[in-house]
Amino acid sequence: MRLPRSLTLLAATTPFVLAAPKVTVPAAGGTLAAGKVSVTFEDDGTSPAISELSTYTVQLMVGGNADDNSLPLTTIVTNGEWSSSLTASGTITAGLAGNTANGFYFKITSVATAGGTYISYSNRFTMSGMTGTTPAEYTTAVTALNGATAGPTPINQIAAAAQTAAAMTGDPYTIPYYLQTGPVKYAPMQPVPPTAITAKTYSPLYPTSSYSLATTYLPLPSITTTQTQAQTFSVSSIENTIAAQAAPTADGSDNAGGTDGSSKKKKRAADSRVEPDEKKRHLANFLARWKD
Repeated sequence: MRLPRSLTLLAATTPFVLAAPKVTVPAAGGTLAAGKVSVTFEDDGTSPAISELSTYTVQLMVGGNADDNSLPLTTIVTNGEWSSSLTASGTITAGLAGNTANGFYFKITSVATAGGTYISYSNRFTMSGMTGTTPAEYTTAVTALNGATAGPTPINQIAAAAQTAAAMTGDPYTIPYYLQTGPVKYAPMQPVPPTAITAKTYSPLYPTSSYSLATTYLPLPSITTTQTQAQTFSVSSIENTIAAQAAPTADGSDNAGGTDGSSKKKKRAADSRVEPDEKKRHLANFLARWKD
């Protein structure tokens, strides 16, 4: 199902504090009305610094605090810039879900300038004016929290990206492609086809990697380019210095004579006086020149 989305970013002049973003509005246990909503951030006094983050997305979630019991309903901010504002706004459509008490929270995915992501969450709040239906599995997950208003634990994937980058300083092409993070990816050298096919069965060159299906709008990709390792395979060739054979003639001898009209007439006259068996011999000699 394609989810509706309406997005408006608000510019603000809030000064930056060098710490990770924290949602202050909506407050824990508060209520937001369906329609136009605003999200306000402030520093939480922990790493990473906001100056280390570039862009972010804000998704409205419903359900529990785990990936397998929560559902992204819509993205209200895509490609927001931390350098522009600490306040963002968007529109939440009333038909996305039902009125589940403390069943909603915001998921903020920030892209780090050095690679990797930092995922933070708001506290839980209630949405009023909702006219849709929340699937039972997600309302059950909310009920299991017994009224708790804390959102999921932040996920800092920036440190892992930095460790991967440090490991790649020796030879970045040796790191499996799916384990790399950061704005630049490194692909191994392309293999050279063998001179003979000896395989009887086929198998993948590299192991498969996991994937997940998108259920809402995704943020813009953070990868800017892929560098492929330079090819070391080379070929060499030599010049064929053997002179080409002279053009053949009807009698099997090289055409060393002239090519003027009188020579051709004399040749045709001589050929007309050759006996049939002799002509066959000449033809056989002519064809024999091309056996090699």
